[in-house]
Amino acid sequence: MALKRNNMAFTLYSLIQTAILCTNAIAVLHEERFLSKIGWGVDQGVGGFGDDPGIKAQILNLIRSVRTVMRVPLIIVNSACIVLLLLFG
Repeated sequence: MALKRNNMAFTLYSLIQTAILCTNAIAVLHEERFLSKIGWGVDQGVGGFGDDPGIKAQILNLIRSVRTVMRVPLIIVNSACIVLLLLFG
């Protein structure tokens, strides 16, 4: 009796789905509940005028930007992925 192996192919769809999952993970990070507990709250990344922002401030800016800009597109893209998975498995 031979066992059937389920090989997951590395396709463009799986790469897109991975990017969507990572973007979702960034979008759901909440500043007061999660980020402030690890020291990455709202007031943590503020520098002085003319100072170059550090890596922490840049990451916090990226998280805020993803949450602000990608809210509606993520809803649409997630819905489309769910429909595709329901239709084509």
